[in-house]
Amino acid sequence: MERGLLVLLLLAAVHRGTGCGLSTCPAAPEGFLNVHLIPHTHNDVGWLKTVDQYYYGAKNKIQHAGVQYILDSVVQQLLADPRRRFIYVESAFFWLWWQQRKESVRRDVIRLVQEGRLEFINGGWTMNDEAATHYSPIIDQMTHGLQFLQSTFGECGRPRVAWHIDPFGHSREQALLFAQMGFDGLFFGRLDYQDKTNREKTKQMEMIWRGSDDLAAPSADLFTGVLPNGYNPPDQFCWDQLCTDAPIMDDPQMEDNNVDAIVINFLKAAKTQAGTYLSNHIVMTMGSDFMYENAIPWFTNMDKLIDVVNAQQVNGSKVNVIYSTPSCYLAALNRANLTWPVKVDDFFPYADGPHMFWTGYFTSRAGFKRYERLSNNFLQVCNQLEAITGPAASHGPYGTGNSLLLRRAMGVAQHHDAITGTAKQHVNDDYTLRLHKGWETCQVVISNALSSLTGTKESFTFCNLLNISVCRTSEEAKSFNVFLYNPLGRAVTWNVRLPVNGVAYTVQDPSGRAVTSEVSPVSAFTKDIRRDKGTAQRDLLFQAQIPPLGFSKFTVQKVSAPERFFTKTKKKISPSKIENKYYRVEFHPETGLISGIYNLVKGIYLPLTQNFYWYNASDGNADSTQTSGAYIFRPNTSTPIPVSQSVRSYLVQNSLVQEVYQNFSSWCSQVVRLYSDQPYVELEWTVGPIPLRDNLGKEVISRFDSKLQTNGLFYTDANGRQILQRRRDFRETWSLQQTEPVAGNYYPVNSRIYIKDKNIQLTVLTDRSQGGSSITDGSLELMVHRRLLYDDYRGVGEPLLEPGQYGTGLIVRGRHLLVLDTPKDSADVHRTLAIQEYMSPQIILSPGNGVSYDSKQNPISQFSALRTPLSNNIHLLSLAVHEPHKLLIRLEHPFQAHESSNYSQPATVNLQEMFSTLSFSEVEEMTLSANLPKNKMSRMRWRAAGASDHPREDKSYSLDPTNITLNPMEIRTFLATSQYRKPDAHS
Repeated sequence: MERGLLVLLLLAAVHRGTGCGLSTCPAAPEGFLNVHLIPHTHNDVGWLKTVDQYYYGAKNKIQHAGVQYILDSVVQQLLADPRRRFIYVESAFFWLWWQQRKESVRRDVIRLVQEGRLEFINGGWTMNDEAATHYSPIIDQMTHGLQFLQSTFGECGRPRVAWHIDPFGHSREQALLFAQMGFDGLFFGRLDYQDKTNREKTKQMEMIWRGSDDLAAPSADLFTGVLPNGYNPPDQFCWDQLCTDAPIMDDPQMEDNNVDAIVINFLKAAKTQAGTYLSNHIVMTMGSDFMYENAIPWFTNMDKLIDVVNAQQVNGSKVNVIYSTPSCYLAALNRANLTWPVKVDDFFPYADGPHMFWTGYFTSRAGFKRYERLSNNFLQVCNQLEAITGPAASHGPYGTGNSLLLRRAMGVAQHHDAITGTAKQHVNDDYTLRLHKGWETCQVVISNALSSLTGTKESFTFCNLLNISVCRTSEEAKSFNVFLYNPLGRAVTWNVRLPVNGVAYTVQDPSGRAVTSEVSPVSAFTKDIRRDKGTAQRDLLFQAQIPPLGFSKFTVQKVSAPERFFTKTKKKISPSKIENKYYRVEFHPETGLISGIYNLVKGIYLPLTQNFYWYNASDGNADSTQTSGAYIFRPNTSTPIPVSQSVRSYLVQNSLVQEVYQNFSSWCSQVVRLYSDQPYVELEWTVGPIPLRDNLGKEVISRFDSKLQTNGLFYTDANGRQILQRRRDFRETWSLQQTEPVAGNYYPVNSRIYIKDKNIQLTVLTDRSQGGSSITDGSLELMVHRRLLYDDYRGVGEPLLEPGQYGTGLIVRGRHLLVLDTPKDSADVHRTLAIQEYMSPQIILSPGNGVSYDSKQNPISQFSALRTPLSNNIHLLSLAVHEPHKLLIRLEHPFQAHESSNYSQPATVNLQEMFSTLSFSEVEEMTLSANLPKNKMSRMRWRAAGASDHPREDKSYSLDPTNITLNPMEIRTFLATSQYRKPDAHS
């Protein structure tokens, strides 16, 4: 039979429907303590080895692991006995394995899935981190993995339970996202050791996690369980080839028969565990990292364990052991109809012992964290243009491309040892390479799409080193075009900065009108960083207006001018202040440091000092041998050391920008910047290579000190969305015994952190995920870079040294945006800025010698894919091709319910009339992960402590695509069958 026909028959069998799901769960009799054995393997998508090395089983001297053999072995053992069950989690690995298997194996796997004996749990492309991840790529990577399972196995392949057994702390926003994806529950393995002890004593290891204050219960509620042994088997019951526990020796004639001892030990372990849980059902995870490469010893011994323990029931034992899955276990808990405690905060920071806070990875590999954030920005642009222009984006004058490679690379980058910065150096290099290859294919998509939309074939250039003033096209060309694509649903004013070598240029907007431009010298800081990568002596600056979900084309021409033309840019040593119409920034006359910020519009002044400091990383001391490493942050003192007490500084200013260049040391500098129309203060910092000549590891922070009375409170975002209140040296659900006054108060900051009193709020926005805190009242600090001499003994086996391109240590450049406002009005600014930071315009250059793309189309220099701009409280979160002729559209209300008098109200949009180049014949609302129609989502109901009633989730809505309403913090997801229209020119 031909391969294609057989595949079609297999898929038809999947979609005919079978007995998969909860109907296949084994019986769990009443009156017994039911022990649910969950055979599983945990497969890191890169950590000590690369993704490919793990899959194929290469480099086993580093770690013995081969994912392909795990899946091969498990499938054979499941086929050998119908009692057996197994769960699998990481779709990235399973997808690769599935592509390489024969139809006969696929047929067996489909049958196992249909019978509920091979069950997919979680189902994302990876098991993503929850601290350093942004909500946008979290949703994307979950969608990509779940879409693969849905298209391959149909409804039987749809996971019902989230499974985050290894991430190092857990986010409230992640729980909310899982709930909106339709999951019935979440199980995880890691929580603070003090929290776990308290929960075991009070039988609160399982709970209802309320994921939002803004969305009504129970839509934001998620049943959440803490696994008893992390994700490992109970002591003495590990039967993998990697383990050393004794097998069950059940021959009654043999001298070493150990059945009685096995039974006694197991019943003791079950009884002890049951004493810490609320129901008569308990769970045991039978597996761990990369186990089941040889599944025979596992299943052989679990078969025997079930038999010998259950045989004791004739003697009055009330313990019953079964093969199970997380969804079967969850269903049993649901049937118990108990009342569960409610949790409303999150599970950060995580510590696995005194002095052992896993808060270093919030910042580790700061360069990669920025590249991942930029890659998400680029992927959204790629997705949008692929959706807006259809086939013309995938197949055009620049070749064939699609967003798939970058989508998968971004999925891998969300893994809890990737974005966290906790993999070995060669693995992190592989993550970076995967993203780079994804960028290359998306550059083809964007080039094709721009040619189709503009009607001109250009030689497009993507200048990805603009932050260090490198771009060959702008440096060398006498004239060139600048295309700016805006992925936001509202118009954006953007300050463009391009490296050049001329002294004067003219810039024309899409209508041919002259645009004010300036030329400013490239700083010595930047020249030192870029070395021989570029030659630009100056930067060309101009301000661009870009329409929503569209582009503007600007024409740049080098002109001859006398040297006096260049004197507009003034340079002044030791400036006292800079000022635009929004802000004044003042500098101390002696130290040169920032001394105050004035919001001129609101009339708010805040005396404020900003400086860089470093914590001396611990190499172990009398209190604990714990060192600071990739995972763990542990300074050897609570008092950081200033990089410098004063700075050398100078001012560069012209009609568009004012910049104060501050030099703190040979390895630390900063530019304090105010563009003419910019409603925030920009701090562009450059740190590295962090020196190690003194044999001290260093954790570098940027700290802001004020006299605000903050009473131990500060605020951080959760994955870029919700804002959570933090209290120093305090945990919501237990009495904290603090052992690390700095590291124990660090939290993940994905986009912003702030402090406030009754009248003033100081917000700092970040351009990547970082660790941050308020160690003293009125103070904020963000860790920007770290370089360490020791491993922290959590498995990675090497110090976080990052040699960088030249082997001398990594240099990191980034931005902090400062907003000073009233607490009442701050959200209007920081919500809008946070979205703009991760969805910023993409700059594409061309030499301007294009030829006509289509003789029937006039060239277009400005375009918007939207008929009208979206308001600030409607965000186009996703626009992507889901399958041929079907688009995935997500609309988000980015504000919380009570934070803005202007935007915290419901917002309405007409989806049918939203786009200028698209029309829809069918629109269907889906769950957040787009793998289930919203009207078919039926989640388990739970009794929550303190709830007066137990409402059902509202399904009474009827979808009207012309009238889509979003409430605060709501995301609505749609699949739309699309047709394309040619764009009209926008002037």
